[in-house]
Amino acid sequence: MSTLSQVTFLCSPQDLLTRHKLLVAEFLEQNYDVIFEDYEKLLHSENYVTKRQSLKLLGELILDRHNFAIMTKYISKPENLKLMMNLLRDKSPNIQFEAFHVFKVFVASPNKTQPIVEILLKNQPKLIEFLSNFQKERTDDEQFTDEKNYLIKQIRDLKKPTA
Repeated sequence: MSTLSQVTFLCSPQDLLTRHKLLVAEFLEQNYDVIFEDYEKLLHSENYVTKRQSLKLLGELILDRHNFAIMTKYISKPENLKLMMNLLRDKSPNIQFEAFHVFKVFVASPNKTQPIVEILLKNQPKLIEFLSNFQKERTDDEQFTDEKNYLIKQIRDLKKPTA
């Protein structure tokens, strides 16, 4: 058994992707299109565990500073924002919560692409209302409440670019 096989056997894919950060960042950058084309299928899965764990891992990956280039590329694509907006409305509160952690990166980014800004502006009133009522039962989670309020402010403050 090769060393890589042994490591793969002993570690979960999530461990591999979150422990070897520099190696993974380089690999993800070099293979972005192929990996994320397949990864999107996991996010569309009908299997609850697959969908939730894939979202959770995606959130961890794009929030890691080693993956800045991956995050930048991921949040520049309108289809990814649309997917996260749909997952925010999933029937499972846990999937909604994991989607929130990816969605917030789109909104909080100071360097949004024009298509991302357009989608957020087009849905501005609906997003503000939705987020205002989103998972209100999480009253004990101060960080979540702060992040949600920050996103509402960011969306509210979005302006159409002047030509």
